[in-house]
Amino acid sequence: MLSRIPISTGITAQRISKLITFYKNESKVASSLSQAGPKPVMLLLPWLGSRPQAVAKYCEIYFRTGLDVLVVESEVTQFLWPRRGLDHGAKVLELLQTDMFNSRPLLVHGFSIGGYTFAQIMVHVTRNVQQHQSLTNRIRGQIFDSLVVGSVEHMASGVGRSMFPRFEGLVQKVSLLYFSLFKKYTVDYYSRAIDVFWNIPVRAPALFFYCDNDPLSDCEEVERVTRHWEKLTMRWKESVHAGHLKQHPQDYLMALDSFLQSISVIPLKAKI
Repeated sequence: MLSRIPISTGITAQRISKLITFYKNESKVASSLSQAGPKPVMLLLPWLGSRPQAVAKYCEIYFRTGLDVLVVESEVTQFLWPRRGLDHGAKVLELLQTDMFNSRPLLVHGFSIGGYTFAQIMVHVTRNVQQHQSLTNRIRGQIFDSLVVGSVEHMASGVGRSMFPRFEGLVQKVSLLYFSLFKKYTVDYYSRAIDVFWNIPVRAPALFFYCDNDPLSDCEEVERVTRHWEKLTMRWKESVHAGHLKQHPQDYLMALDSFLQSISVIPLKAKI
């Protein structure tokens, strides 16, 4: 559980629900950032099966820039039965519009199927864009790492590799059978989520991390889906799904730093 994330000096954790934890940054860097106006919040959406130590590395990156971090985890049942995923997305959307967050700029960093969680939030937004316009206007930047887009086979493989790596092949076959039997309640929902990326209601700039050899993410499909986005990309010939920071730390951090500074989220002196 993410409650086991080691807390840095100046950081306090507030457990909002089983899957949602808010990390408030009261460090010196955060104090100076607050003087410029409402402090941005990073909405961090980890991959399925992520370990606290791995998520902590990304939290630390944003803590160093002075940002608060809202970590929203996902469960495999929310992917296998998307109605639950939509309910989860609705709860996150409601939270982001409470007094705790409704005046603050937002950033999004989604990993792997965490991008799908963000899409589920956006599905609710697209049902009444005008009602949620204040939220979409507050999103200053979007970062997607190893976005799972492509065929249903990609999604089934993602479940197997993320949650049951020793039985990946078997899990993929069972998942595909499941998707076939319950298409109306699964695949049709996935299609709506992918459609969100084709017609994203958020116009904020985006940064995409992906690679050519990722079995869970079709890199060509990522480029097709995001062709009309205002975006920066970091594409490697070889890397690891949701493991680009570990494989290519210098490239990753340089791209992230440049992106955050390009959208004026962090001051020039606050390099990550």
